[in-house]
Amino acid sequence: MSKTPKGVFDHTKIAVVRVRYPEAVKAIFVVSHRREHMDQKLIRHALEEIRTSQKRNFTQAVDLIINLKGLNLKDPAHQVDQYIQLHHPRGKPVKLCAFVGPELADQSREVMDATITVDEFPQYADKKKLRKLARQHDFFVSQATVMPKVASVFGKVLGPRGKMPNPKAGCVIPPNANLKQLAAKLRMTARAAARTSPLIQIAVGREDMSDEQLADNIITIYNHILHALPQEKNNIGSVYLKLTMGKPVKVEEKKE
Repeated sequence: MSKTPKGVFDHTKIAVVRVRYPEAVKAIFVVSHRREHMDQKLIRHALEEIRTSQKRNFTQAVDLIINLKGLNLKDPAHQVDQYIQLHHPRGKPVKLCAFVGPELADQSREVMDATITVDEFPQYADKKKLRKLARQHDFFVSQATVMPKVASVFGKVLGPRGKMPNPKAGCVIPPNANLKQLAAKLRMTARAAARTSPLIQIAVGREDMSDEQLADNIITIYNHILHALPQEKNNIGSVYLKLTMGKPVKVEEKKE
């Protein structure tokens, strides 16, 4: 028997419940209402407030901060590591680097910010050069056939930084992959992680973006994280927005 996906109501089962237990149906939809996602009005109020902070001589990033609670981060099942597809660019260019064999070399050079072919791997024996590479790029992509060599040459630096090519993000690819599509997807991807500390802080855009674009990115990220948590809303302690140099503003109902 197929299972209903998490977060999706099985209307066939509800119809049965409606006949046998009418009051239970009412309870189901009350629970559904309580699990409603973040209110866009609250986000807009918080955005208005952070925009009143002192102007700087550079364009500041807008950060979303989510404080988590009730998690045991020593348990891998409670750790958060999510790749989230957004509808709007976040302002800062997303830099991509690909480790490839000869099959993808030409295609990679056209669409990636850096391409390192398997023949060039020995040039990265120097840890200082490896650390610079890790700093300069947000996502690393690897052709599956060269992954063992990537792990041995680059893993000692990329691994601790959480930047090894990750299959969850689609970053481990076959020799016939379409890199143009992958690059476009990764440039619209945000990564949200909480593995050692119960806090997620992630750039959702820049202050020169419209409130509509920022709110859309914020809601997309928040909802994705919400459904990745074992107890969903019960694992979220508080939510804030802030500019790079500004004070955090809590996303909450304002008291009269």
